[in-house]
Amino acid sequence: MKIAYFDCFSGISGDMILGALIHLGVPPALIEEKIGGLPLPGFHLETKTAGRMNIHGRQVRVIVEDKDKTARRYSDIEKLIRESELKEKVKQLSLKVFARLAEIEASIHNCPKEEVHFHELGGADAIVDIVGAALAMDQLEIEKTFASEIPLGKGFTRCQHGTLPVPAPATLALLHGVPVYGTGIPHELVTPTGAAIITCVAENFGPMPRMRISQIGYGAGSRELEEVPNMLRVVIGEAAPAYETDCVTVVETNIDDMSAEIFGFVMDRLFDDGALDVAWLPISMKKNRPGTMIHVICEEKNRSRIIERILSETTATGVRYYKAERCKLPRKRKTAVTSFGNVNVKEILGPEGAMSIVPEYEDCKRIALEKNIPLKAVYQAIVKEISR
Repeated sequence: MKIAYFDCFSGISGDMILGALIHLGVPPALIEEKIGGLPLPGFHLETKTAGRMNIHGRQVRVIVEDKDKTARRYSDIEKLIRESELKEKVKQLSLKVFARLAEIEASIHNCPKEEVHFHELGGADAIVDIVGAALAMDQLEIEKTFASEIPLGKGFTRCQHGTLPVPAPATLALLHGVPVYGTGIPHELVTPTGAAIITCVAENFGPMPRMRISQIGYGAGSRELEEVPNMLRVVIGEAAPAYETDCVTVVETNIDDMSAEIFGFVMDRLFDDGALDVAWLPISMKKNRPGTMIHVICEEKNRSRIIERILSETTATGVRYYKAERCKLPRKRKTAVTSFGNVNVKEILGPEGAMSIVPEYEDCKRIALEKNIPLKAVYQAIVKEISR
């Protein structure tokens, strides 16, 4: 599987994305030709090799031949893209980006999404950045996209609405739920266009996933920065076979003074709160007292609920938490037709390509109780039937 990793070490913008993808081999003439069919003012892409702190890549500018002062509505842009002759996949990604921008602008300006007037974001150059990025990613046949955490600058920037704080309100809203960090750099590092594109294409934000690197592209930003090279790096490669990766949050605490009956109840409540896994680990604590470690794996979005549950329903007075990367064998959930009726199963692909089938415990338990037969016999019979 061909994957791309956007390494946003100095931010991200629409022209930086386009520059990096062109550096990876997408011909600028192809983008101009495909977008040329849209009812836009005449334009062309000005591309050149640019260096930032002796790292070289491609810098792209969209040159609009007739000054485009049109403040297009979201509904205008949607119609423009839907009625184009672009590939359906390119249309869908372009529309997804503009829809996300429209939702954010509508919430900021308190108006219906369809009536949002894009100013800078509705200009021909922004449309070319967004549709061009969709075209380039399709041309490179990228199947999955990941990104680093996003760095943010500080200060102020001028736009159609006046002077705005950095990050701009739209940029900050677009990055809701995305891991970011402040740099102290007194410039706008992330533009709304860049934020909209990366949040629409990236499946996860964090460290680079396991891959075999095949290509590296750099897109240069428009200004020189003193602190870091103003570049976006896009790394393309083949995903490491047989493993899926993600990032989870682990919440832990140690307990030596709680009744054993409470543990079972707390486990059920933690799963209700979104825990992916819960384990009780026997440990030796201070003064040589036997204790139990509560070990919970969850998604970051559920961390607060998990912590609140532990602190309110156990004798713990504090917890520790941290992020952990996971490698998982690829799996699919399916419904299998068996002599016992429909049974939910997991198909797990092993490192060497061997497939194993695991029936769901709850289904097997139900069958064992209904038929009054051993649970292990149900497992064996289902696996045998499905394997045939």
